[in-house]
Amino acid sequence: MAEDFKVKRSIEEINKRIEKGQVVVLTAEEFSVLVKEIGPVKAAKEVDVVTTGTFSPMCSSGAFINFGHSIPTIKAYRVWLNDVPAYAGLAAVDIYIGATETKEDDPLNKVFPGQFLYGGGHVIHDLVAGKKLLLRATAYGTHCYPRKSLEMEITIHDLVNAVLCNPRNSYQNYNVAINLSDKILYTYMGILRPNVGNANYATAGCLSPLFKDPYLKTIGIGTRIFLGGTKGYVVWAGTQHKMEVKRSPKGVPIQPAATLMVLGNLKEMKPEWLIGTSHLGYGCSLAVGLGIPIPILNEQVAEWAGLSDEDLLAQVVDYSQDYPNGIKRNYGIVSYAELKSGKINILGKEVSTVPITSFIKSKEVAEILKGWIQRGEMLLTEPVAPLQGAELFPMR
Repeated sequence: MAEDFKVKRSIEEINKRIEKGQVVVLTAEEFSVLVKEIGPVKAAKEVDVVTTGTFSPMCSSGAFINFGHSIPTIKAYRVWLNDVPAYAGLAAVDIYIGATETKEDDPLNKVFPGQFLYGGGHVIHDLVAGKKLLLRATAYGTHCYPRKSLEMEITIHDLVNAVLCNPRNSYQNYNVAINLSDKILYTYMGILRPNVGNANYATAGCLSPLFKDPYLKTIGIGTRIFLGGTKGYVVWAGTQHKMEVKRSPKGVPIQPAATLMVLGNLKEMKPEWLIGTSHLGYGCSLAVGLGIPIPILNEQVAEWAGLSDEDLLAQVVDYSQDYPNGIKRNYGIVSYAELKSGKINILGKEVSTVPITSFIKSKEVAEILKGWIQRGEMLLTEPVAPLQGAELFPMR
């Protein structure tokens, strides 16, 4: 029970320390080392906030855009940004551009079917970078919206509103992908060589945000976060969110679990934290920089936030059969320490590991977030409601 904790502090108390310049903040990587040295109780007494970070392709991402009324007015029916289709079934000039939408008549796709150079993720990056984009819209015409076509160049500064709204980001763990077949596979997890030629993974290990709060006791609706280089918010549980999954003895999921729906002002974001990507044989995506501060409310939270790469485990999944046809088994459970070593053992074979996530940029996110809090530029928020499933796991 919470009243039995030796260390107890509130988010309000932490915010007062931030405002006075007295807050003690460590990155998740630094805190893992501290907990290993002195234990979670002493670490909880010394540290107020732990910052996390990840930078990885997150396909379920996109942006709501209002491009403003033309004269005469138009009720957009079909819209393209740099020839990438956007969804227009919202209102007259409101659209949504998805990160994985691909450019029509992409030149690479003409030569290699299924290959794309440019998509929604690139559109979002180009907007944030201040580049000019070509907007085209068609309409069927109404009395109040008589215009039937529109074509103009825009930049992000011309837009009435631009809001990054990502339905599923920051997966709490993910599969380690292998290929047991004798043919090369092109996937969203990268190229998988035949006969278990490599093993690809996509999580930042001990820096990964939801690893540091496995039961979502400090992260909820309204949590303020680092998103795309500015401050954003958790607005709901992400799509495919689930909490009742297999967990390690430390309580951390060993398979894909919780996810976040996040939102922030695209006009305040920075292009280095929203990068459009192209994945051979799969399509396009958006690499997103995302970080979450973990308030160290007690030693239980400190114990979770202090979990190291050795404590965090993931399942190995065959993407030639088991992933597309339903995962019926895994081919081992490995730690992130093993994955980061560059080699793991699968079915008696030494296999090279390949991260899809950038550890360097994930660490940079955590460091930037740490600096914001230390300088008093960002206060923590009390969630207005827990995320779905958090109530299933009471604080130990």
